[in-house]
Amino acid sequence: MADLKKLAEELVNLTVLEVNELSTILKDEYGIEPAAAAVIVAAGGGEAAEEQTEFDVILKESGASKLAVVKLVKELTGKGLKEAKDLVDSVPATVKEAVSKDEAEALKKQLEEAGAVVELK
Repeated sequence: MADLKKLAEELVNLTVLEVNELSTILKDEYGIEPAAAAVIVAAGGGEAAEEQTEFDVILKESGASKLAVVKLVKELTGKGLKEAKDLVDSVPATVKEAVSKDEAEALKKQLEEAGAVVELK
């Protein structure tokens, strides 16, 4: 029986060019159509893309209800009224940095309900 661990290690260390060549060999000589996902994973060196865990909440536009957005930014950030207004006036602006996915989505939802346009990065 083949050493499967060694084979797996060799597969994940293939270059993109080698993956394309392997794909062609499997298709032409053995009639096997490799799944696109397997080719992409192998082309990426076998490393799964890391899921982003920290997000920045970016205010893109204050929308029609600017006053409501200013009040909400003040409440969400703990800034004073003037600082919150300055932040809203200087769009695009970062409302919060390096927050969890859940917190970022909750902030985005609240700001959008107030009429703002928000982006997560």
